[in-house]
Amino acid sequence: MLRRILAPLAAVALLVGIATPAYASWCRSDLERLKQSTARYQHVAVAEKAGYGKFLDVKGIACIDMPGMGAMGVHYVNGDLVGDGRIRARSPEAMVYEPDRSGKLRLVAVEYVVIKKAWTDAGHHKPPKLYGHRFNYTASPNRYGLPPFYSLHVWVWKHNPAGTFTMWNPRVHCPGSGGGGHPGHAGHHMA
Repeated sequence: MLRRILAPLAAVALLVGIATPAYASWCRSDLERLKQSTARYQHVAVAEKAGYGKFLDVKGIACIDMPGMGAMGVHYVNGDLVGDGRIRARSPEAMVYEPDRSGKLRLVAVEYVVIKKAWTDAGHHKPPKLYGHRFNYTASPNRYGLPPFYSLHVWVWKHNPAGTFTMWNPRVHCPGSGGGGHPGHAGHHMA
């Protein structure tokens, strides 16, 4: 009797052990393709020529940080991509840069962003997912002056000890901000 119960459990454990490395390998290769497709945006001027512009929140803040959690950085957003209701793995809606002490921007992450209404108008009934991760939801009103939206950060250009798909990176800083994040918005953001 015990053998009949343990045999299926052992088979499941074996499958999980095989599936986990396979999934991790698939995700790594997909993220490598993302990194290759965004390499040209290491220079802000190239991003600007491709239709990405510096994003400021409603208070005019460009470098988004959160005391005690880290920062996202400075976002350059392609508004046409944000409003189209689609998610394209190799064409993120935002490029995210960390400013150094001299003000030079270094690409650290990308962000996928879609307005909720555009997403649902395109026939989707569930929040978007990419790379096996569900997007974060930000309600309105928000510090960005945007209608409700979904977003997902992917830290492909700078290691994030909090996780590749985590919103805040404790290793990213906004020089001179004095931790100027907005505590009321810890779970909500926009590129």
